[in-house]
Amino acid sequence: MKYMLSWTIPTSTYKPAVEAFLSGGAPMPEGLTSLGRWHALGSTRGWLLCEAEDPVALAQHVAEWATMLEIEVSAVIDDEQAGTAASRVYGS
Repeated sequence: MKYMLSWTIPTSTYKPAVEAFLSGGAPMPEGLTSLGRWHALGSTRGWLLCEAEDPVALAQHVAEWATMLEIEVSAVIDDEQAGTAASRVYGS
């Protein structure tokens, strides 16, 4: 399953969060694959698209950053999957 994480870094934890990112790069735990990460320019916001073989790995990654970032997680599907769902409801 794919998940979109969106985060905001509170100003009170901005420096330690950036230092942690620069020193380790926010690696994914086993069972979680990063498909892309984006940072808003001049902002404290960002997004991570990942795929989890094991949802516990996703929970682990969120927990690793939860003391420094405010994180929201949304399960996401692509256009093809959304189209399939819509076709089941509204027909082709």
